[in-house]
Amino acid sequence: MAVNAPILKRGELLSLAGKAALVTGASSGFGRHFARVLCAAGAKVALAARRLEVLERLAGEIRDSGGEAVAVAIDVTDRASVARAFAGAEAALGPITILVNNAGVPSGAFFTKTTEEEWREVMSVNLDGVFRVGQEAARRMTANRTGGSIINIASLLSFGVIKGLSTYSATKAAVVSLTKSMALELARDRIRVNALAPGYFATEFNLDYLASDAGKRMMARVPMQRAGAVEELDGPLLLLASDAGRFMTGSVVTVDGGHLLAMG
Repeated sequence: MAVNAPILKRGELLSLAGKAALVTGASSGFGRHFARVLCAAGAKVALAARRLEVLERLAGEIRDSGGEAVAVAIDVTDRASVARAFAGAEAALGPITILVNNAGVPSGAFFTKTTEEEWREVMSVNLDGVFRVGQEAARRMTANRTGGSIINIASLLSFGVIKGLSTYSATKAAVVSLTKSMALELARDRIRVNALAPGYFATEFNLDYLASDAGKRMMARVPMQRAGAVEELDGPLLLLASDAGRFMTGSVVTVDGGHLLAMG
């Protein structure tokens, strides 16, 4: 059946004007950057993480630059905390129609040395947290009849593996599968669900590693011979969040300089 979708002017394609977004893990790294990008595109953004004082400073910086942002505390391992965060965000900004499901923790132990406690901690944030936050967002988008876009942050390691990262890789592979299931079930409610899968990017978390001999050897195996700059995620993020990607759901956008190709 043909659908007469509205024709958008080129300048409107990536605009998020009038939309409200929530970004988890917004106190640092990708989340902090994603929040700024969404605000710059015109969205009102709820900054969500455990460190409320850090979020308040970021919200103030965004407001000082002309954007609209609020800080909300969230612990993605606690369903009640997730519900409170969305309630606070919607009270301040209106219905949330964009979710960037970004909160995550690293894990760097070999499989046989990974403790039960570490396995559960990483799973509870990287996978269970994506489930809890995504479910809360989807239920609200459905109840509000707004539709929306959910962007789950996956990883290059959703598809390839590196020694010492078995737990992290397992969570990110599961996020991709969950993304596709969510997309299939939620399309009827006009909720698009996609994943963004970054490779190695220069952030405060891995600058030391990238400068090390091991990091340099890793980057030498990347076809583009370098780590990414976080700004190189802006276009893919806005594509998935905006009407430019309105016919995309269940997609995984890999942004890795060709690294996956070299992993075999």
